[in-house]
Amino acid sequence: MQELNFTDTAKRFGAHSLWVGIVLLVVGTVGVVMPVVMSMMTVAIIASLMVAGGLLWVWHSVTHGAGWADWIKPVVLLAAGGLIAYRPWTGIASVALLITVYLAFDAIASFSLARNDSGKPGHGWMIFNGVMDILLAGVFLWGWPRSSLWMVGLFVGISLIFDGWALVMIGWSLKHQESTRNPS
Repeated sequence: MQELNFTDTAKRFGAHSLWVGIVLLVVGTVGVVMPVVMSMMTVAIIASLMVAGGLLWVWHSVTHGAGWADWIKPVVLLAAGGLIAYRPWTGIASVALLITVYLAFDAIASFSLARNDSGKPGHGWMIFNGVMDILLAGVFLWGWPRSSLWMVGLFVGISLIFDGWALVMIGWSLKHQESTRNPS
């Protein structure tokens, strides 16, 4: 197993990777156990970011705008964010559709990489990844929009769990390397 370069990795991930990873694991687990709640939280965050971005663009347009075209972006952001906040179920269905499109494009990219790396190590994993992406996209589409309410939360929860485990393992490795470098 290759040893991590402690200083470079510590600078990139920081001293708090282990704790951030644990928090992501907990939040991700809550998302898997209560996917509807995670779906609602996800679209609430998206709507909030769109409204905040729209308000910042309004400020920018007021202070620096030159004409009507400067108001298109803030109006679209505020309208879209407001609609998602007002109709969160529709927002969840939209996010599910975007995830489906993402998975379809990711499958195409995986198959393309597998074709370019034919016969090289990892080739089979890229094909496997593409097949899994197509299957997940199919599951999303088959139940869409009815299944969106729980599928978005489940997808986000699982993603947070994987991110959390990655940070926990990196943080654990960094702590282990630090303790072997500086024994007390």
